[in-house]
Amino acid sequence: MQETVSSTMIARRIIENVSKVIVGKTTVIEQALATLIARGHVLLEDVPGVGKTMLAKSLSTSIGCSFKRIQFTPDLLPSDVSGISVYNQATGEFQFRPGPIIAEVVLADEINRATPKTQSALLEAMEELQVTVDGVTHHLHHPFIVIATQNPIEYEGTFPLPEAQLDRFLMRIGLGYPDFAEELSIIEQQEQTHPIESLEPVATPEDVVGLQEASKSVYVDQTVREYIVNLTEATREHRDVALGASPRASLGLFRAARAMALVLDRDYVIPDDINTLASPVMAHRMILSPSARMRGVRSTDVVADILNTVPVPGATR
Repeated sequence: MQETVSSTMIARRIIENVSKVIVGKTTVIEQALATLIARGHVLLEDVPGVGKTMLAKSLSTSIGCSFKRIQFTPDLLPSDVSGISVYNQATGEFQFRPGPIIAEVVLADEINRATPKTQSALLEAMEELQVTVDGVTHHLHHPFIVIATQNPIEYEGTFPLPEAQLDRFLMRIGLGYPDFAEELSIIEQQEQTHPIESLEPVATPEDVVGLQEASKSVYVDQTVREYIVNLTEATREHRDVALGASPRASLGLFRAARAMALVLDRDYVIPDDINTLASPVMAHRMILSPSARMRGVRSTDVVADILNTVPVPGATR
């Protein structure tokens, strides 16, 4: 238990440090950190100017990890992401020149502006922690996380993420607008300089790997495991869903809940963890029926309906 306590202290330091830049979004920061601890990837989907890029930068700085940014555009090529082999005349051999995907924290900015072919260049790295260039496989190392951003209201010049790509993201999170007091605080903080300029690391990559290992010892009761599967199965049977969440969603919700419990200073998962993470983990993994889309139903509405329908372990009816 001493390891869990120590890990929790590290997690809180990271959250408090990122909060110096991202004001009033503690829940979002906790979910982003839980994604990293669960060895997943996060899709930040929100309107411009709410701090999506700053969240990625401040998280990378706080944990002392290498950071690379990829600005996705329609003319971006897969080799611009993964890297390229260049012939060296001096040695007479091809040398691998790594792309920006070879980093510990990778920001895929405006990911839906690139073509599906370029988007797919991320799949191997996100799923298998490796990239293959000219038949040669190059392995990545933990910690590794892709933080992608996209604007949900802009459609001109964009390419929607394929379902296979969306399924690789453990969570889809929206930051939302700050309230009056938070926005006023942001103005005061940035009156002279931006807080990101003075941000210092409070953890190391080795600490993050320790958090990832510690989350594996978080206890999940059998009733909570059954609750996760019941929620996933309910997405496949819902009247407004054409294609429900896959078993990867169940596994992702299980891992995310253990990571969140660690962040919240617990060595066990409770049903509230599942309820909080159900929408970020499952909503983007469902395909709604055409009739539901015509009625304006959103995938988050479906998850909310399922949470109201599936019995919670230990709750009285």
